[in-house]
Parts: sequence; C-alpha cells; structure tokens
Amino acid sequence: MSDTGKMTEPDAHNILGSGTEALSSEDTPKTGHKVIHGYLKALGNGPGVYRMLDRDGAVLYVGKARSLKKRVASYAKPTGHSARIGRMISATASMMFLSTETETEALLLEQNLIKQLKPRYNVLLRDDKSFPNILVTGDHGFPQIRKHRGAKSAKGTYFGPFASAGAVNRTLNQLQKAFLLRNCSDAMFESRTRPCLQYQIKRCSAPCVGLISEDGYGDLVDDATRFLRGKSTKVQDQLAAEMAQASADMAFERAAALRDRIRAMAQVSTQQGINPAGVEEADIIALHEDEGQACVQIFFIRSNQNWGNRAYFPRTGTGAEAGEILEGFIAQFYSNKTPARQLLLSHPVDNDDLLTEALSLKLGRKVEILVPQRGEKSGLVASAVRNAREALGRRMAETASQAKLLRGMAEAFGLDATPERIEVYDNSHIQGAHAVGAMIVAGPEGFLKSSYRKFNIKSESLTPGDDFGMMKEVLERRFTRLLKEDPDRTSGLWPDLVLIDGGAGQISAVAEVMAEMGVADVAVLGVAKGVDRDAGKEEFYRPGAARPFALPHRDPVLYFVQRLRDEAHRFAIGTHRAKRAKALTATPLDEIAGVGAARKRALLAHFGSAKAVSRAGLADLRSVEGISDQMAEAIYGHFHETAAPE
Repeated sequence: MSDTGKMTEPDAHNILGSGTEALSSEDTPKTGHKVIHGYLKALGNGPGVYRMLDRDGAVLYVGKARSLKKRVASYAKPTGHSARIGRMISATASMMFLSTETETEALLLEQNLIKQLKPRYNVLLRDDKSFPNILVTGDHGFPQIRKHRGAKSAKGTYFGPFASAGAVNRTLNQLQKAFLLRNCSDAMFESRTRPCLQYQIKRCSAPCVGLISEDGYGDLVDDATRFLRGKSTKVQDQLAAEMAQASADMAFERAAALRDRIRAMAQVSTQQGINPAGVEEADIIALHEDEGQACVQIFFIRSNQNWGNRAYFPRTGTGAEAGEILEGFIAQFYSNKTPARQLLLSHPVDNDDLLTEALSLKLGRKVEILVPQRGEKSGLVASAVRNAREALGRRMAETASQAKLLRGMAEAFGLDATPERIEVYDNSHIQGAHAVGAMIVAGPEGFLKSSYRKFNIKSESLTPGDDFGMMKEVLERRFTRLLKEDPDRTSGLWPDLVLIDGGAGQISAVAEVMAEMGVADVAVLGVAKGVDRDAGKEEFYRPGAARPFALPHRDPVLYFVQRLRDEAHRFAIGTHRAKRAKALTATPLDEIAGVGAARKRALLAHFGSAKAVSRAGLADLRSVEGISDQMAEAIYGHFHETAAPE
C-alpha cells in the first residue's frame, strides 16, 4: 500500500517560547508543587508543550496540553495525584514551555521531544525500525518483484507493511513460484543472454531472453497484484479453470505448471494464519501489563490478510496507565510509518481525537480508532492481547535469567558491581583486506542491536593483518568519542565491562589505549580459545595479569561469555562480507562525481562494461539516456588526460 499523505511536524521557528524560566526567589522551595505554582502567572490558556526538570537540569517529563495554564495548575495542587505523578512533582525543580498554534502540533512536538530526550517518566518506544514491504516496480516493461524497506521513493506498487523480513521472504518465495516474476536487478536483466537458475527451478518466466512476451508477463503481474490485494480466490478460480482446460486439451505440462502455481498461492494463504473476512485494512494494537512492564502487540491486516505481527516492550514511564501507554506508543510508532485506515485497540487511549487528527493527516484520509467490544474485530483484538501476554511472560523470564547471568559475571570476574552495559569487540579481515572492527552491546535486556557499531579500519600505517593495531584503532575511536560527547558519563553509553575477542596481545593493546586516554575505571577482559578448544574451554585475560584463568566447564557464565563472543564474531564477519561484496561490485564509474546508481546502470546497460565506457567517445556518451552534455564531458575527462575532439 503506497503512502497517500504525510504527517507534518511543527516548525521550530513557528513555535513561540513562553519566556518562563526557573524562579530564583529565595522564598521559593527548590522542588515540588510550589515551584510549579510559581509559573502559573506567566502562562496562557493556549496549547503547548511543557518540560519538567530536576535539580541537575535533566528532563523528567515532557507533556502536551490543550491549555498550558490548566495543565500546570493541576500539577501545582499538593494532593490528589497518583504515586507516579507525585514522585515526578516532588523531583521537579524547574519547567520549560513552548506554545503551539494547535493541539495536534503540540502532540507531534511532544513525541519528537520524548524520542530525543528520553525522559524518565514518559512512555518510550525503544525499537522504532521501519517495516519491509513488497514492491512491484513500475519503471520497466517487465516489472521486478522484490523486498523494499525505507522511503517509498521508487516507482511502483507497494504492499505492506509486513511484520518482519522473514515474513516478506516467505511470501516472495511463494509468489515467485506462483507468478514467475523476476527478482533480478535491471542491470542484470539487460545483460542476460540465456536464462538463469531461477528459470530452471521454475521461479521465473525468463523475460530477459524473450521466453515470454511483454503482454504475457503483464498478465502475470496483474495476477500477482490482484492476489496481494486480497483477490486470491478469484485468481485461484481462474487458474483452476485454465488447468482444467489444459488437461482437457491434453496439455499436461501446462496443467502441471498451473497446479504448482495454485499450490504456491494456497501455501501463502496458509502461512498468513488469521485472514479476517470482515476486516479489509487495520492495525490491531493490544497492550498487556504485568509488574510494571508492558508489551504492545501489533498485527497488520491488509486486503483481508494477516501480514504478520510484532511485539514491542515500551518503557512505561515508571507506572503510566494503559491509556497513556497506548497513546505514547501510537504517536511514536506512526511518526515514521503509514497508519492503516482503522486502528483496533485493546484499551481506550487518552486524547483519541488528537491522535485521529494527526494520523488522518499522515494517511491523507480519515483514520478510525476503535475499541471493539463484540464480533470479529473483538476476537482479533483478544487474539492480539493473548499474544502480548505470552510475549511479556517470555520476556520477563528471559530478563530474570539475564540478570542472574550478569550477577554471575560480576562474581566470576571480580567486578565492583553488576554490569549494566557490556561492550564486546572483534575484528574481521582476509590477510588485511577489507578490515573492519565490530562492537556489540549487551545488558539486562539482552543484546542491544540498535547500539551495535562497525568501524572501517582507516589507518594506513598498519601492517596488513595487524590485529593488535586494528584493535587499538577501534578502541581509540570509540573512547575518544565517548570522552568528547559524554565526559560526565550521564548518558548510560559508557560500558561497565569491555570484552575483547583475543588473548594477551589484544588485551595489552587495549590496556595501552585505556591508559593513554585516562580511562582507568572500565573493566577489561579478554577471552580466547585455550589448548582444549575442542572441549569448549576458554581462557580469560586481565590487563597486567601474568597468566590467564578459566571458569568451570559447565558454568553458565562461561556459556554466556561464549554467546557474547559468538555474537560479536557474527556481526564482525557480516560487516566484513558486506564491505567485501561492495568492493567486488565497485567500478571506476563510482569515482565520478554526479554518476549515481541510475546513471551507472544506464551506462553499463548501454556499453556493457566499465572498460567500454572508459573507451567511449564523447558523442557515444552523449547518446546514453540520462547523460547530459556536461556529464558526458565529465565522464570523458575522468578517463582521458586530453580534451575530447569536437
């Protein structure tokens, strides 16, 4: 489904600050409701956003208000607050305000500030990745079907969102069997002279070599798009009729091919699970809370088909109510995503009118927010609630286990406290080529993949394959940035433990870096396979220690460290392979300013290779579609020292 509208964000230049500052009267208490009361005289009744700050200036809470004066007055009362709000008020030492033109503008600004500042008492969506879609391209006579993630800038028809890359890949796999659409790039399509393996295994109709006409391929595209729009029954009925006719004509090979296509479509429908007949398009959003933790489960229903679900575990702002949690989740979730025409919720949300207006603006048409009480929609929500409850149960069990392992690490390695953030480093290269460093992060909630970092090794003075030198460069860059951006260590981004995949040499290099940078209070540990590597034993190295030490063979902490090391190795290898693959596909055209992917594709399709482009004359370059006279001269000049003959 393609975007039809855009949610506009408030322009910071059009938002008027109230000019109120923290009061400085000696009679004013340092924190609490009386401090808040001191701001009332300067506030108006218009909408806006407010921030509550503690003594150190850290933001405790960001909120919006239809009337700033009335909302702040509610906080200025000494009693009548929930325990959570009472704690927040008692810690408030100052406030900041921004006036807005509309309430919707205040809602959008509030969620932007929450994402940016991550206040302690706000609901915060911690995982905000985009979702993949299926794209049937629209800029080619023989459209390609492929997975697409990110901005919908390419021409074509989009179907989604799908809950995960796995869901998209499974669907694409079956669609290729059913509709025989190509998945190769346009450049590869243009360069083919014979059918590829996809044709041999009956997953492509080989339009690249003319084994199907443009009209015939167009019919396949039409069938695929109708199927993705939920008209699967009509497509299957049509194919069944064609199969019966082929059998009657004794065209058994064609009948068998049609049978396989029908089976592939049936398998897609089976994998999608719940396919509601009465709900064409909706996002089902269900919340379950337990012991101060929350899970929000979201299902995507498009064209009466279930395109997967995803569980989220937002931070609940130290005990927010269900309505506030769902409001915060929805506003943040759709800040970079397109909503469905209906949102089916498990609980009523606060300010549903503002959410409806903001989401309708984003979609470009009216969005409904419903809390169904009966019928099919209620059943769908109940199923989502059950999934949320089960996912939260698993999460809490995993978190308890993770906390136990972290406590075990502190005890096993003599750390001063249980580590809240562990950074694990590894390098990957082939004889020094395409060298990269990798950092993964783990904490009480498991692996923090949004915090993973990769480092392209830049130093030209390193000897190829110098693992010690590469590790020094990575640690220097990492801690230089930490010291520059967070010298007071208030962001939570400083590690409590640095784990190095390596032995005495790597630990010595790391210790040298830490000493040079004056970072003496971060624990460092190296892990390397010992002489009994087949038995699963590991040797651990501390800076300055004469000998390594080991943990008992069946110690859970040992298995935990191995899992951390293996994850760092996996991430480093993947990063290295991606860099190597990019280098293999690089051409001299990449070095020419102004030659992007589209022009590179056009040049290679026209001339066949980068070498042929380098030998081409100016007139030939000008004849390529999309290459202007000025660009042709730039390309010619890149490959020739002398000017082109006129």
